[in-house]
Amino acid sequence: MKRTAGILLPISSLPSRHGIGCFSKSAYHFVDWLKEAGQTFWQILPLGPTGYGDSPYQSFSTFAGNPYFISLDTLVSEGLLAADECDSTDFGYREDDIDYKKLYDNRYPLLRKAYKRSHIADDPTYRRFAEENAWWLSDYALFMAVKNHLGGIPWQEWPRDICLRTPSAMESWRGRLQDEIGFQQFMQFKFHTQWRALKDYANTNGIRIIGDLPIYVAMDSADVWAGPELFQLDENRVPLAVAGCPPDGFSAAGQLWGNPLYRWDHHRETGYAWWLSRLEYCFRLYDVVRIDHFRGFDEYFSIPYGADSAVGGHWEKGPGIDLFRCLKEQMGKPEVIAEDLGYVTDSVRRLVADTGFPGMKVLEFAFDSRDTGSASDYLPHNYPENSVAYTGTHDNETIAGWFTSITENERTMARNYLCDRYTPENELYRSFIALVMRSKAATCIIPMQDYMGLDNRCRLNRPSSVGTNWRWRLKKEDLSDILQKEILSVVTRYGRSTF
Repeated sequence: MKRTAGILLPISSLPSRHGIGCFSKSAYHFVDWLKEAGQTFWQILPLGPTGYGDSPYQSFSTFAGNPYFISLDTLVSEGLLAADECDSTDFGYREDDIDYKKLYDNRYPLLRKAYKRSHIADDPTYRRFAEENAWWLSDYALFMAVKNHLGGIPWQEWPRDICLRTPSAMESWRGRLQDEIGFQQFMQFKFHTQWRALKDYANTNGIRIIGDLPIYVAMDSADVWAGPELFQLDENRVPLAVAGCPPDGFSAAGQLWGNPLYRWDHHRETGYAWWLSRLEYCFRLYDVVRIDHFRGFDEYFSIPYGADSAVGGHWEKGPGIDLFRCLKEQMGKPEVIAEDLGYVTDSVRRLVADTGFPGMKVLEFAFDSRDTGSASDYLPHNYPENSVAYTGTHDNETIAGWFTSITENERTMARNYLCDRYTPENELYRSFIALVMRSKAATCIIPMQDYMGLDNRCRLNRPSSVGTNWRWRLKKEDLSDILQKEILSVVTRYGRSTF
């Protein structure tokens, strides 16, 4: 296998003049920067529209795109907005932070102005997009239109007729909210047009995109509202059980995610039609797809609905290899990364091996004294070639922050493994990156914060917390020539450069 490298950086974390990273010139500059740094991959997070908590893993749709990522500068160049309209809008005062409330309050009015000026219904390219994507776009646009009309409340609290999608209610609401539906479709058209242009530019310059597919969808999503038969719901659309993780050495109460669980018997009977559509759609957006919580296809943790923790949950069997046999029959050998982290059993290992997909290895897990049973799996000398190695992921501490937060014994273990007693702590991040790069893993992906040696103030996500996550952004000057040359030197040294 060819040795390659990439960088993990969400779209939202790109530099931007308008409050959040987006598909602006900064994104194209980052592609150029990656190319000159000898990279093969740009790994991003899910691109869906986010709700409460701003998590890309709790989206209003598994198919729709986040309107925050639409480049306002591009709308200006198209004559749909004036530059001073954008420049005079308050998106927050910090270059390195995202103020989601100001984005919500102030970005959508600009997008509505652009929609009103667009006469989009006359655009044949738009009409073709709406027709080709009607299988998901029609339900999504109505879902968001009704949600906005009703003040953003979850669809389970809507009037019963539209909650249950009676034909008369669907027709009535489509008529009442025709303009809002048009606005939602306009935003999806602009999102997908701009994303396609950026991805094409990246691919032309030798940069491949690794996208991220959450295994579960949010309960408050167009997916569950439009397809209740796909999920474990009762006749009133109330979940029978929800997703999470069991208690372990890291959390005595486990993790209660709250996502609805799949009716795998129904998916099996339909030949996994919805899942295959979902995966096929992902491969239109990305070159490689990382499937989150891959172990859930082997066994998933089922927690009774209404529980206040994961303590009373139990394991149930997932679809196993059957789903991926169907995927292979339909798509050949798509490039998938199996996120096989966490509690990994022999049956999970067999499933990953049977699919042939590379699993993930995270260095930060290698020296955890609470998890002696599997820690050795994450020591770099044990990484198999068919794997993707990381210092950490979006859910982890930065590598610099991690080293200061672990116990003294764990720091000693790490230094002994490095054979390095003397490098100052504030420079050890380079040693950890080199450690991962030296492994046999075919691909190494390093979060941008780790290349920069940033501490946990720049951490992207703290699982099981709300309000401070998904906010970190690069400043324009952070993408320096010095950092680029340093990264190129590292990947060249370990045979992972594109040059």
